[in-house]
Formats: sequence, structure tokens, C-alpha cells
Amino acid sequence: MKTLMHIGACLFACMVLPISAWAWEPVKPIQLIVGFSAGGGTDLIARALAIGAKEVMPQPIVVVNRPGASGVIAAEKVAHAAPDGYTLLVAGGSESTSLPNYQQVPYTLSKDFRPIIHVIRLRTMLAVKADSKIHTFADLVAYAKANPGKLMYGTSGVGSLTHSMMLLVNRAAGIDTRHVPYKGDADVMTALLSGQVQIALGSPDQMKPWIDSGKMRPLTLSSNDRYPGLPNVPTLKELGYDIYLENMKGIVAPAGLPDDVYAYLNQHLHQAMQTQAFKTAVARSNFEVLYMDGPTFGAAMQKMSNGIAAALDKSVTKVSQANAGK
Repeated sequence: MKTLMHIGACLFACMVLPISAWAWEPVKPIQLIVGFSAGGGTDLIARALAIGAKEVMPQPIVVVNRPGASGVIAAEKVAHAAPDGYTLLVAGGSESTSLPNYQQVPYTLSKDFRPIIHVIRLRTMLAVKADSKIHTFADLVAYAKANPGKLMYGTSGVGSLTHSMMLLVNRAAGIDTRHVPYKGDADVMTALLSGQVQIALGSPDQMKPWIDSGKMRPLTLSSNDRYPGLPNVPTLKELGYDIYLENMKGIVAPAGLPDDVYAYLNQHLHQAMQTQAFKTAVARSNFEVLYMDGPTFGAAMQKMSNGIAAALDKSVTKVSQANAGK
């Protein structure tokens, strides 16, 4: 009888108490750190994911911008945070794959982070103002050769993927242009439109509204294929330059993140990507959604980093941490 009463009590408890299928789930808000300024592509991706997560997670994702040093400030904060699932980073861009090839950074991609999920594929585009006398990439090369050091280009920072792209362009085309680093893509767009620089490098997703409104002119892309939103813009490879760079955007946590926390975050962030709220937000910014699990995302970041290192071999020198923050 006691045994039956005990079983009955257990069954009753199971019916009245909420039982989670997960060994871990968040009990407080999760911070998602962005290493670039508000309004840029990385920031928009983070906010779209946070919007989607509201529908599938019991606690909100709070986006926190920590711009500076091409994403190093934010990456260092997350690398040294507790691996408890409450501090995450939007990674896969310059702070992960490009900048470590220029300078010593206070973390190692393969040792200090655990990749969770890849979310968005960002191509890299080179554009000029719509009223520029430069109409094609060939025009740009010809002008730069005739006027060495006169053209200035804006990127999201020293050691960023966009910086790497232009360095490779300079080397491949035999031209000399001057670099002006900013804290994020949004600042680069402003600099181009205001005439501070003559060339802007950034994601076509973010440039497209300016292009559609007749304020910017796209010249080329560093991806292997054309951007569907602007199908008439040729890739550098089509123009005869063997250059390939893409900006991956996903979520990583500090190394040491337990498997059960990883499993929860991977599945629920993937569910967030499938919500209508997320789809609407990324469509508004023309982003290309591309899911990868953590291990696949980690391998892709490492491969991109290795490729940049090989391409830049002996073509650039290490820059100081102080310069990277300018």
C-alpha cells in the first residue's frame, strides 16, 4: 500500500509540476554581445535573432553593443566570460577570421570559443557614390593607377574582412589606395555618402537600399557567386582577380560551455531562425539565411582564417592594438 501511495504521489507531482525536457534552460536574460556599432549588419542580425528568440525561449536575448578594435573588445569580453550560456557573441567576421592574421589578439578562435550556430551569410561588396566618375571596377583600377594614394576607402576597422578585401585588391590590381577605418558598416556608409571616402566596402545587404535609391553604385563582390539582390554586379573572380572573402555571422560562447547548454542554445536559436518575426526582420535587410551547427560553423571559420592568412602572406605587416582601435 505504501508503495502504491508513493507511486501515486510521484505521478501527481509529475502532473502538477512543469517538467522541462532540457537539462538546462535560461532562468535570466542572455546577453548577446556585438562588436560593432548599432545599425550595422552585425547589429541587425543580432536584433533579428533576439526578436525570433522571444517566441521560443523563456528568457529574452539582450543585444549589447561593444564596438571598437574591429570586434576585438567584444570578443575578448566573451572569451573571458563564464561559460554558462548567459554571455554570447556574434562572431565569424573580422574578429574571428581576419584580424588575428594582422596582430596578436587576446584570444584564440579554436581554444577560447565554442561555436553554437551559423545564422547569416554576408558577402562583401565594393561601392562608390552614384555621382562618382568611376562607373566600373576597371575605371577604379585605371584611376587609382593614374592617381596613386589619392583614393580613400572606408572599412569597419583595421584587420576587418573588408580591410583584407581591399588589401588583396590593391595587391592583385597593382594599385595604391588609402585606408580609413571606422567602427562599423553604418559609419562606413555615412562616410561614403558624405564624401569623406571615395570607396566603401561592406555587405551588399546593407548597401542595397542606398543602391536602389540611386545614392550608391556597386562595382564588384568578393564572393564566389553573384548576390541575388543585385544580379548585375560581377564578382572579382569574373573580372579576372582570384579573390574570395565572405563574412560569416553566427553565435559563439566561451570555451567550456557544457554540452547540455550548447544543445539547448543550438536548437532554440535554430527555432528562432524559423519564426516569422526573424524571417521578416532579415528580409527587411536582404540578409541570406544559412544554418550550420556549431562544429560545422567552427570548421568554416577556421578555413576562412587559414585562407586569409595564405592570401595575405608577406603582403601586410602586423599592426598594433592601438592602431586597430582607431
